[in-house]
Amino acid sequence: MNIKRIIPDSITCCNLLCGCMAVFMATQNAFLYAFLFILGGAFFDFFDGMSARLLKVPSAIGVQLDSLADDITFGLAPSMMLCCYLRPLVGWWCLLAFLMAAFSALRLAKFNVDERQKTSFIGLSTPPNAIFWGSLTCMPYAMLSADWIPWALLAMSLLSCYLLNAEIPFFSFKFHGFGWKEHSTQYLFLIGAVVLIAFCVVKACVCKHIELAVFAGAACVLWYVALNLLLFCMPAPKREA
Repeated sequence: MNIKRIIPDSITCCNLLCGCMAVFMATQNAFLYAFLFILGGAFFDFFDGMSARLLKVPSAIGVQLDSLADDITFGLAPSMMLCCYLRPLVGWWCLLAFLMAAFSALRLAKFNVDERQKTSFIGLSTPPNAIFWGSLTCMPYAMLSADWIPWALLAMSLLSCYLLNAEIPFFSFKFHGFGWKEHSTQYLFLIGAVVLIAFCVVKACVCKHIELAVFAGAACVLWYVALNLLLFCMPAPKREA
């Protein structure tokens, strides 16, 4: 048996197991633990493809397994978290949250066959979407002071379904070197993300609410989406004749 061949798939399975644990934690209303398992899944998701390339053992099965694991961890898990979080507030309407799982599966299937997404993404990728919702559901119910907020969250989940499959380019974090010119957008995002994380952590320490620190995840994803939408709406630079 070639041990090198099973390493990437084993890492992918760890991602899938994190997703399963996140789903279970969500059903127990342990949203912080569910969010941590989603972050764990994102960690394994980052390294499974990298390990396959470094060990030079890419496989078609690995590609499909990766998408299946991603739909559990970044599709079903955040959908379950949002459903369980909103059920006391909106009743059975919370089941609409599972549309995110379906649209995440569609987004992952499109990614596997879309040749345009080798170095960047078309549509919001599933990990940041999962981090956004996992972070938001860690908010205490006391912060939902207005009756309309739960319904707004439900409406935002439908917007997520659109962004996952929208024909909008999103930059990836696949660095080819470390030059500023080639990766200025990624560096701009990272600088903004560091500022947002620092602000949320300081605010959490001052207010003594750990949930505010967890909100850094949602804040960074909002910054990521806003930056990509801004780049998408900006006119392309004119080429010299």
